[in-house]
Amino acid sequence: LEARDRVGGRTLNHTFDDGLSVELGGQWVGPAQDRILALADELGAGLYPSHAGGESLILLDGQIRRFDDYGLAVPADAREELEGSLASLDEMAAAVPLDEPWTAPDAERWDRMTFETWIDSLTTDETKTFMRTLTSAVFAAEAWDISMLHFLWLIHAGGGLEPIITTEGGAQESRIVGGSQLLSVRLAERLGDAIELNAPVREIAQTETGVETIADGHRIGSDRVIVAVPPALAGRIAYAPPLPALRDQLTQKVPMGSVVKCVAVYDEPFWRDDGLDGLALDPDGFVLEMHDGSPDPADVGVVVAFAEGRGGRRMSELTERERTEIFLQTLERFFGSRAAEPIHIVQKDWSADPWSRGCYGGHLGTGVWTQFGPALRRPCGRIHWAGTETADRWSGYMDGA
Repeated sequence: LEARDRVGGRTLNHTFDDGLSVELGGQWVGPAQDRILALADELGAGLYPSHAGGESLILLDGQIRRFDDYGLAVPADAREELEGSLASLDEMAAAVPLDEPWTAPDAERWDRMTFETWIDSLTTDETKTFMRTLTSAVFAAEAWDISMLHFLWLIHAGGGLEPIITTEGGAQESRIVGGSQLLSVRLAERLGDAIELNAPVREIAQTETGVETIADGHRIGSDRVIVAVPPALAGRIAYAPPLPALRDQLTQKVPMGSVVKCVAVYDEPFWRDDGLDGLALDPDGFVLEMHDGSPDPADVGVVVAFAEGRGGRRMSELTERERTEIFLQTLERFFGSRAAEPIHIVQKDWSADPWSRGCYGGHLGTGVWTQFGPALRRPCGRIHWAGTETADRWSGYMDGA
């Protein structure tokens, strides 16, 4: 039973009138994401490498600076603290059990503080900016939204910080030929008439012998039900009998991230001629990050831009036209006048999507893992929970889903 009029969830291909297709949802895969890579192979979906090579840009103190490594132009006097902090985070994350993070030796202490609290213990402004930018880019939320324990757990679930934040050898290494939604489309072709679209589930009623699921236009009896939507949306379904208190309260405490994604298409990836790789960051702006999203071969140039966390929240309050103006102004500031005149431009406010209410995934604030964590995956009678939020590897990614 699928609420939308399409399959794919938080993956979404968009096709322009000239036949060019771009991705408005999840789009990257990388090494160690074994499940999604195996699925792509099984479905005959090829991969191609994300563009890498060249310098990146970041706006700091009113000036655009170039950098060519993970350090985001952090000056030498702050680099030692940055590298030490990254190593400390990886070390702490390794101590968080993926299946039961609330059992980590320091779980209670880490879950009482936000990641922002830990950031405040750092001494250099540049390292603090790096950590806040990292948080918004990964969670589409702010460092004060997320508990320290949840941040560490997600690092461990992704195999460490380096795989999460890098392109070559990391989570952004590859793209799926034909767009990531192709995987769901091909799975749907296998299932055929078993899939019911436009069928949001409104109620799930359990008895001693089975389950009745009530959706728009459907009443279906079954032995068991798998609910594969985020906790925030699962909490909007009516359950009979009511869910256990711990599970119900959990659904009230796992909000979705806030992100507006914009895709701008040009006749060529002109920024590469200036020695740029297409990555640009504006830690204090509405639009936090931009990436080269061009196909391979690059017969057109594509920039994907993201307003995330507080930037995404502010953008959601604006009209689509106002958002487009901000995206174009930001692209022009980083990449020059050519960036202000794309062939195509399209955007998607995932927070406004009624069947996602945000991206990239749900995040846990202070106290949630240690007080409510066991309810995240625990079945409730004949009801089972699935989806990327329940994954203990690559949670929040397509691989986790």
